[in-house]
Amino acid sequence: MNKPIGVIILNWNGADLIKDFLPSVLIKTNHNIADIIVADNGSTDNSIEVLTDEFPEIKLIQFQDNYGFAEGYNKAIEMCDYKYIVLLNSDVAVPNGWLEPLYEHCEVNDNVAACQPKILSHTFRSYFEYAGASGGFIDKHGYPFCRGRIFSEVEEDKGQYENIIDIFWASGAALFVRREVYIKAGGLDKEFFAHMEEIDLCWRIHLLGYDIRVVPKSQVYHLGGGSLPASNPRKTYLNFRNNLILLYKNIPAKDRGKLLIIRRLYDTLAMLVFIAKLDFSNAFAVIKAHNDYRKMKTKYTSCASAKMNLLKTFDQTNRNIILDFYIKRNKHF
Repeated sequence: MNKPIGVIILNWNGADLIKDFLPSVLIKTNHNIADIIVADNGSTDNSIEVLTDEFPEIKLIQFQDNYGFAEGYNKAIEMCDYKYIVLLNSDVAVPNGWLEPLYEHCEVNDNVAACQPKILSHTFRSYFEYAGASGGFIDKHGYPFCRGRIFSEVEEDKGQYENIIDIFWASGAALFVRREVYIKAGGLDKEFFAHMEEIDLCWRIHLLGYDIRVVPKSQVYHLGGGSLPASNPRKTYLNFRNNLILLYKNIPAKDRGKLLIIRRLYDTLAMLVFIAKLDFSNAFAVIKAHNDYRKMKTKYTSCASAKMNLLKTFDQTNRNIILDFYIKRNKHF
């Protein structure tokens, strides 16, 4: 009988991360309900040798090319026949019993298509981790934030976010999702390549009528910054570009014009802040992001009908995170 869960770890030139993090996943995952799969994205280091020599018990998928986070997972999930899939970053460590709460919650809640654990920092374990914390949201202007993290401000975990709640997006660092719904929603958008593709997927899952939740009884520890550090201009470029595409795709056409004008003003302000700091590489990344967004948006039409603007209907989306954070100095969720 097939196991219900496939835990898929996407790897690209991460031999050192494999050695550091894969053992905890293998030892502390319930193998009665889950298989561990590593999908290698065309690595050119010694990842394959490490996997075959040191971890022969895992299932290995090998791609000849690097398809990026989004398409790499799409291809791997297409090849894996499980009821549920976990997208687990290669720099995530897990404790005993991490998987069962996610599985059990979805088994008794048919309308929950995806969920995430509480994500804590691997380095500072009493603090939330940037990429997901205790559940993701989005504000009225399309800026993502988390229950436990707003912009760069990360909260200490003092048990303040332990309840299961509906969230707008679940982190791609540890995303538990029904495979059938993942495929029905179209999977991760390969045009994003990396960054915010899970928010886009979650938005489309909501548009199909499903719920997404955080289940904090499950927790994992994420190193973070494994692919690109926060200050890297490439990361700045992808975050700004992909956020604009995210909004263009998922907001009804009648609503997005005004919002995107406001976003252009905010992004211009961000560019000027980079210039004031003499950080010209990141300033140029913002300009390039907007230029490339204008080229790419012609590929898309809105996924949302005129009656389905989730920015106007979903809890927490009426907030102005920039105003709260920078003007009101409210740095906690």
